[in-house]
Amino acid sequence: MPRYAHIIGWGKYAPANVVTNVDLAKKVDTTDEWIRERTGIAQRHIATEKESTALMAVHAARDAIERADVDPREIDLVIVATATPEYLFPATACLVQSALGAERAGAYDLEAGCSGFVYALATAAAMIRSETFNTIVVIGSETLSRVVDWKDRGTCVLFGDGAGAVVLRGSDAPGGVLASTLGADGSGGELLILPGGGAKHPAGPDTVLSKMHYLKMNGREVYRFATKIMAEAAKQVAARASWSLDQIDLFIPHQANARIIESAAKALKLPPEKIFVNLQNYGNTSAASIPIALCEALAAGKITAGARLILVGFGAGLTWAACAVEWTAAKPGAATLRHRVATGKLRFAWAGIKSLGWQISRHVDAVVSKVIDAVEKKPAAK
Repeated sequence: MPRYAHIIGWGKYAPANVVTNVDLAKKVDTTDEWIRERTGIAQRHIATEKESTALMAVHAARDAIERADVDPREIDLVIVATATPEYLFPATACLVQSALGAERAGAYDLEAGCSGFVYALATAAAMIRSETFNTIVVIGSETLSRVVDWKDRGTCVLFGDGAGAVVLRGSDAPGGVLASTLGADGSGGELLILPGGGAKHPAGPDTVLSKMHYLKMNGREVYRFATKIMAEAAKQVAARASWSLDQIDLFIPHQANARIIESAAKALKLPPEKIFVNLQNYGNTSAASIPIALCEALAAGKITAGARLILVGFGAGLTWAACAVEWTAAKPGAATLRHRVATGKLRFAWAGIKSLGWQISRHVDAVVSKVIDAVEKKPAAK
């Protein structure tokens, strides 16, 4: 009997700090009208100093876990899709795994640019179908404001921060993530790149002075690539799911540019009511954009049981990815959700205490080990 990967929980997090186009116009040579006409963006959420990729990922994942009513100890794997990890290592997913109390779960980061969440969703679904794992948390989280040159109006107006997450669980019942397609064209790698800080250009005075730690983008070429690949990926994954294009109930694309989304919708011959767009409120949040959009589409009542969704991402790499999802999750009632949130808070509080306990234990072990080594190396008295 085939195994299916269903989305049973979803959650998002966006920093409370909102920066509008008017706010940006006070800092760089731009206007609200210029940004809206070229991108469709009106505002974006920007992380404070206390907010980061891991913290936002934890908030979104907890929201999803509470909605799914899953005990963190049941989670088999945590995947964090991000281009702005907390550190080069350890993986951001490991920090999230600890904060969630998912003590028996594996954890790793996945980097595929703005396609990252859909890459991770496809990977998680394949693991569930193969019966390698049964419950997986997939997160897209980005703090792009930390790698944007706020003096470059060509890029700083585009990006925002945030996180979105889903819980996937295996079932014998048909539905869930039915098909996926992943693609890449590394020959276009230089079109959207963060050149500094890696093995080729390690951080140093030269990389800082030459602004190599800010993302660089050839907007014209990325636009040309995106307008072509979005529709192609959607058509391919719909065919793999044995759907005709008119059977698609909702198209949730990567939220990068309104004109790119309009171009894809036209190529797919989908009416406006079948396209979900929220980039006007968030800007481009890279790997977080699709899960945030999914959460908002659900909150707006755009998705009901049996709905057929196409999720499509594109981004640095160059990469692209699409998933066909038949929606099966029921939206919990207000009373049920309040109960799950209360239960979740207790679980996560206990997870925090246990994590702190493990850290203290390690420090104590390290101190004791040093004392023992010192005693053993001390020369015997004559």
